[in-house]
Amino acid sequence: MRPTPARLLNILVPVKRTIDYAVKIRVNPDQKGVDLNVKHSMNPFDEIAVEEAVRLREKLKDEIKSIKVVTIGPPKSIETLRTALAMGADSAIHVEIPDSAPAPEPLGVAKALRALIEKQKDGVDLVIMGKQAIDDDAGQTGQMLAGLMNWPQATFASKLVVDPATKEANVTQEIDGGLQEVKAKLPLIVTTDLRLNEPRYASLPNIMKAKKKPIEKVSPADLGIDLTPRLETIKVAEPPKRQGGGKVESVDELVAKLKEAGFLSKS
Repeated sequence: MRPTPARLLNILVPVKRTIDYAVKIRVNPDQKGVDLNVKHSMNPFDEIAVEEAVRLREKLKDEIKSIKVVTIGPPKSIETLRTALAMGADSAIHVEIPDSAPAPEPLGVAKALRALIEKQKDGVDLVIMGKQAIDDDAGQTGQMLAGLMNWPQATFASKLVVDPATKEANVTQEIDGGLQEVKAKLPLIVTTDLRLNEPRYASLPNIMKAKKKPIEKVSPADLGIDLTPRLETIKVAEPPKRQGGGKVESVDELVAKLKEAGFLSKS
């Protein structure tokens, strides 16, 4: 009797449309947020996650069945999905919210991702996602999703090795003062750090192919999820401008200046 072949792995990669990292952030006139009428692109940590998923398939070849990307955002977020598809993902899901809707909070995103995972007929074996988004810098969604799913998590990954035969992954994590390696069973949540890889540029042929790849549109209501924020932003303000420094001619003058400023005792 032939052994039953192992089920191929399905990878889910959440991505987010954020203000481009090179744009200078400005507070909007009502001081409730920042000016969003600027260039947007895929969150850099999510680019790393998409790249890692594609590299895993290139390495494991026929062991990976699908790479699916998902985003939660306004209609223009479809551009972010197209970028991920051009990088090598197979299909996408767009949880569309109105342009006027506030950005969902990490817990809402994690609940939406849980609902999506539970709806996947073929299941999800590995979720690879950025450790944080550069707009809110929360760094919470991956951990919350792991908690909601009761799955193991490996955060701040700088190296990822997956064994489809044993359904295990070895993840090297960056910690204070060095690196640590952890082993976890699939299904697994992995969040990516900067040194995991360097994302590729999508080629023109792949950009054209991406236009034909399927993108499924759903709403939060379809998932039974309420993305209404639980927190209210009272005010957003720019940090105070730094005052210019001055030069001193000697150590004695420096000490005198520090005493005048109250940083040193005058006794």
